[in-house]
Amino acid sequence: MSLTTRKYLFAFIMITSLFFLWGFVHNFNPVLIPHLKRSFTLNTTQSTLIDTAVYAAYFLMAIPAGMLMKRFGYKVGIITGLLVFAMGAFLFIPAANLQSYLFFLAALFVIATGLTMLETAANPYASALGDPATAPMRLNFSQSFNGLAAALAPAIGVRVILTETHTDEQLAAMTEAARTAALASEASSVKIPYLILGLALVVVAIIFSFLKLPKIQQDAVHHHGSAGSQEQSTELTSTSTRKGPLSFRHLRWAIVTQFFYVGAQVCVFSTFLLYAPVSAGITQKEAGDYLFICGMAFLAGRFIGTALMQYFEARKLLMLYAIMSFLLGWVAVFASGMITIYTVVGICFFMSIMFPTIFALGIRNLKQHTEFGSSLIIMAIVGAALLPLLFGLITDLTGNVQLAYLVPIFCFAVVWYFGWKGADE
Repeated sequence: MSLTTRKYLFAFIMITSLFFLWGFVHNFNPVLIPHLKRSFTLNTTQSTLIDTAVYAAYFLMAIPAGMLMKRFGYKVGIITGLLVFAMGAFLFIPAANLQSYLFFLAALFVIATGLTMLETAANPYASALGDPATAPMRLNFSQSFNGLAAALAPAIGVRVILTETHTDEQLAAMTEAARTAALASEASSVKIPYLILGLALVVVAIIFSFLKLPKIQQDAVHHHGSAGSQEQSTELTSTSTRKGPLSFRHLRWAIVTQFFYVGAQVCVFSTFLLYAPVSAGITQKEAGDYLFICGMAFLAGRFIGTALMQYFEARKLLMLYAIMSFLLGWVAVFASGMITIYTVVGICFFMSIMFPTIFALGIRNLKQHTEFGSSLIIMAIVGAALLPLLFGLITDLTGNVQLAYLVPIFCFAVVWYFGWKGADE
């Protein structure tokens, strides 16, 4: 496919906007968790069902999304994903009106279904829109906007959603009916932001409907031309009949490791507005500002880690980042005061390279099994649906949100082992 960046510049800008959009809505979750926890008087375990609803959709809808792309093409998939995303955003309005937590969870599942479609399509398009030689640079550039959204979303969210018009003492002094009405009023603060988001998504979908996007040609990855030897062809056929993707040890470990890593990342980010007020005694709005710093640290860590990989082996750097996150996790458990905030900022920095590095090491030398192996690693994102529940359960049983950091600590130990032994072929 012969493409020029100039020819498809506007299309590339629009594709890159998708990375920002899904990064933004994902990183609204750390704001939604304390907001809905208060509005519906939930315990921590119940509030982390927000992450479960989102990441369960990724697990359940990834294969249907891929089938949609294969049947109708990536452009239709992008437009459908945007409209489903918008539908989920609009559902926040009746969810707030009906004061139904289950309705909110359903709306988040719908949003995540749309995001699954977008993520399935956006990566290959970002790679295809330009000179193939510069595809990695384009993809990294687009992904940087996902990191930017991770920094901006919490800082904006705490100001437009966390509108606590009554203190806990005032609520406790109210009658049951008055308290319910007051919390319902606070819960309705999500309606305007998600209405604006839904309308913006519809506009973006309309723009995509008029864009002329290239058709991505899926070449036979392991095709052998006439120059290939009969011996090579026979070896490939033999490998194909003898081995399935799960026969590769490093792929099996990558799936397991990605399950724990993504769970750890979501635990750290999504519970920060619950953790910081307890560990450091700051307000949730102040915590939102520090969560912005966490997002910037994550973004910086990704750029710095990518640069360091030019000089250090990826798995050794992964081991270093994992052991640093592991050690900082213990500080997050036992320390108090602002040191705990700086500790979590450090964890966010060191988490930054883990997902792409685990992914790349996991699909290494899979040959004809690369595509299916990639899908299996992506489906391991379901760890983000389950491990935050364990984080919440520990918090509720012990009454200590800091102790729940034992969950990501264990996860970082798994990541370290993968770098040490699990990535061996």
